[in-house]
Amino acid sequence: MSSEGAEETFEASTERLAKIVEELEQGDLPLERALALFEEGVKLARRAQERIDQAEKRVEELLGFDTSGQPVAKPMQASTEEEP
Repeated sequence: MSSEGAEETFEASTERLAKIVEELEQGDLPLERALALFEEGVKLARRAQERIDQAEKRVEELLGFDTSGQPVAKPMQASTEEEP
């Protein structure tokens, strides 16, 4: 796929992660291949979470401005409703 350290979009990362999960769930992989896929998946998941964290921070910064025109951060509320 792409070289280590190359920036991928969030969508490309999550798409690759889904393919990794699908391949691992088949369960017929040699141990070394399964470990390599698992490691790649963990790295992708961490990068995706970092991007989500950055996006949340940016949204917080854009929610409002104070009297001097500076952005006012309002903490995002975590949803308490469970997704179906």
